[in-house]
Amino acid sequence: MPRCHWILILGSAVLMIAGCATLSPDYETPSVNVSAIRALPSDSIAPRFEIGLHIINPNRGALKLQGIAYSLKLDGHKILTGVANDLPAIDGYGEADVTLIATTSLLSSIRFFSDLMNAQRDTIAFELNAKLDLGGLRPMVHVGEKGEISLSGQTRQRLP
Repeated sequence: MPRCHWILILGSAVLMIAGCATLSPDYETPSVNVSAIRALPSDSIAPRFEIGLHIINPNRGALKLQGIAYSLKLDGHKILTGVANDLPAIDGYGEADVTLIATTSLLSSIRFFSDLMNAQRDTIAFELNAKLDLGGLRPMVHVGEKGEISLSGQTRQRLP
């Protein structure tokens, strides 16, 4: 094999190793907690909700979110789905609150409310799933939270 091929192979290997070294092996997944779920006034038939998220960055470097895709299930019914891309950067070892606006799936909402009316209960189970895009070469971060919403107004969270 000619010498220039060996130089190209060696140079490519060095670049790949250097690229992998920039990906931090001690990177911890940010934690995302639901801080609020509120109904908003809506001009259409489908209700709109405001979802408050509290994001904690346990890493040294800043968390520069490019976007979030999320869904919220209530008692197993996928009620809300949405995306957001206007997000703040979260400093290393910092935290921030993010507010998302979502519109409900009308058919899922009807099924959910029908089930809710047929069964009297004190709590509603919720499940939030979010995919955080950190941009660059970092993989997507998938987070989820489960808990119960008390119909008396308090939210109880469960560990995954």
